[in-house]
Amino acid sequence: MLSGRVGFKRWVSMLVLAGAGMAAVSAQAEVQIKGAGASFPSHVYERWTKRFAEMNPGVTVRYVPTGSGDGIKQIKARSVQLGGTDNPLTPQQLAEHKLVQIPMLVGGLVPVVNVQGIGPNQLVLSGEVLADIMQGQIQQWDDPRIAALNPGLRLPAQAITRIVRDDASGSTEVWTRYLGMSSARFATAVPASQKPAWPGSTLAAKGNDGVAALLKETAGGLSYVSFDRVQKDRLSSVKLRTSGGFVVAASEEAFRAAILASDLYKKGDDGAGLLSQPRADAWPLTATSYVLLDAAPKDMNATDWVARFVYWCFMHGDELTRGTGFAPLPERVQARLSGRLLQIHGPAGQVPRFATP
Repeated sequence: MLSGRVGFKRWVSMLVLAGAGMAAVSAQAEVQIKGAGASFPSHVYERWTKRFAEMNPGVTVRYVPTGSGDGIKQIKARSVQLGGTDNPLTPQQLAEHKLVQIPMLVGGLVPVVNVQGIGPNQLVLSGEVLADIMQGQIQQWDDPRIAALNPGLRLPAQAITRIVRDDASGSTEVWTRYLGMSSARFATAVPASQKPAWPGSTLAAKGNDGVAALLKETAGGLSYVSFDRVQKDRLSSVKLRTSGGFVVAASEEAFRAAILASDLYKKGDDGAGLLSQPRADAWPLTATSYVLLDAAPKDMNATDWVARFVYWCFMHGDELTRGTGFAPLPERVQARLSGRLLQIHGPAGQVPRFATP
């Protein structure tokens, strides 16, 4: 009798392979898989691609974190086989461009600051106050509205410098969507977008890593990065006060709480948002990252390996995900999503051949 995680994984493997009617594949020649897009999950993808290549000699998977906007653009143009995005496409967009969309993992976007005397998780902000900061309505760190959320914390009379992404960014769309949910005034002034027009003067940098580097150099700075960058670069993260009045710190556990409260988990809705879930321990800025795949590929040899890589990430990637600042999807969600690979059909109607050792 099968038991625990191993048993579940084997059961999923048999179920999906029975649907595919296929056996394991092996690389007969050099295979190169190209991916590009969201920088939000890129450090996890780096771990996954490295381990997958080690286990499959002759296969190279290269993912370049160019931003969600570029990832969508490149997969539409078929210049890559994997397009990464933090913003799901609609069913209509997927059908129009003949794409399959698969959620891969979940992480958190975190407000970060560079304010003298303020360390990690010492400062508390709310979505509404953050919205007014990003609109330029609150311009000083000792503003009474910030002080009211932080009794006993010494706030300097220092100007706030907003640091934003210079590229079309899924993280920025998540950020602006959250702020718009928190403030109707912000939603009107700055609609959710991968590259919005920010009011007033801001500093900008490309990618999560570029933003983190610029924040370190900017006294009084405030920005937003993925949680793994907070850990890696030892940035001063901000706690968030939720609409329910709870104060939450970013953590892998808080991201998992957001998943369990969401329709992604409860109803199987792949496009369901994870922002501001109604759970006391859920991080309000939790987001899903997706990959986009060609639903009607011409080269089925390469597609077999693209599908095998994605499937391997579900079957074997969880342990590589833990401790990275991201949370793997629940197993029952992974089981359902593995079957999504069978929506890919080659020129003769064939589905990808994939399996795991």
